[in-house]
Amino acid sequence: MSTLICGSVAYDTIMVFQDQFKRHILPDQIHMLSVSFLVPEMRREFGGCAGNIAYSLKLLGGDPLIMAAVGSDFGPYAQRLDNLGITRTHVRELPEQFTAQCFVTTDLDDNQIAAFHPGAMGLAHLNRLEQVEAPVELAIIGPDSKQAMVERAEQLAAAGIPFIFDLGQAFPLFDGDELRRMIELATYLAANDYEAEVIASRTGLSLAEIAGQLKALIVTRGAEGAHIYADGVVHDIPAVRAEAVVDPTGCGDAFRAGLLYGITQGWDWPSTGRLSSLLGAMKIAQRGAQNHQFTVESISADYQAAFGSPWPGQQ
Repeated sequence: MSTLICGSVAYDTIMVFQDQFKRHILPDQIHMLSVSFLVPEMRREFGGCAGNIAYSLKLLGGDPLIMAAVGSDFGPYAQRLDNLGITRTHVRELPEQFTAQCFVTTDLDDNQIAAFHPGAMGLAHLNRLEQVEAPVELAIIGPDSKQAMVERAEQLAAAGIPFIFDLGQAFPLFDGDELRRMIELATYLAANDYEAEVIASRTGLSLAEIAGQLKALIVTRGAEGAHIYADGVVHDIPAVRAEAVVDPTGCGDAFRAGLLYGITQGWDWPSTGRLSSLLGAMKIAQRGAQNHQFTVESISADYQAAFGSPWPGQQ
């Protein structure tokens, strides 16, 4: 049984400006801003929420099935997915578009200036659930075009396929009524603590009320771990100390891969949350969203070391 992962597939181009932006931007002249930054350090990473989640889920031994739209420059990413053994049957290539990409310039104070080009992602709604022939036991809807997210939620609910709704960076696109509809359709909702407060504010619902309409509400809290609201209980998930704090990009996606794996394996929420927390810590110690490495054997040992309990199923 496959896990359907709906969302963006993107390239991340990260550049480092070897100075401070504030030394080159005059606050009283921003109405006529024209600046150029020399960026001798640059790297290109594979990213996008769907690609990132699929990467970690594959390492866990899951069977991720990506549903996304990409452009004419998809070749290197296609080769990577093939090398990883991740099927791209439902990654639709649109030759007249570019693959979604984010251009990020960071200064020495870790301030960022970013530009995001959605490209083919804007046509992700062209993918339809009825095109999927493989049996799907669980899905996640990650940040994508608004139309694709809304239509996919309706399609999954109509098909009776449980899914996680992950608003992520798309939260500015949804108003209160639309968010209430997504909660009504979803099986699970995942958000960071800021996003959760925005959802509560726009819907007029408390977190407890939102959780009452779902099998689980998962709220990540950065270095403070996570809270999982399920069956009237709030599970406090501890954070895992990372070997190093190098790059937070993609930590939430690694966490969500743990959620998908735990749910499909029938684990309880504390175990599922701990695995997710461990994956986030592994990711933050590496640059890029898809450069952390592990095997099922190594992560089961890391799980026992981090939490003092054996890998679920090995008790």
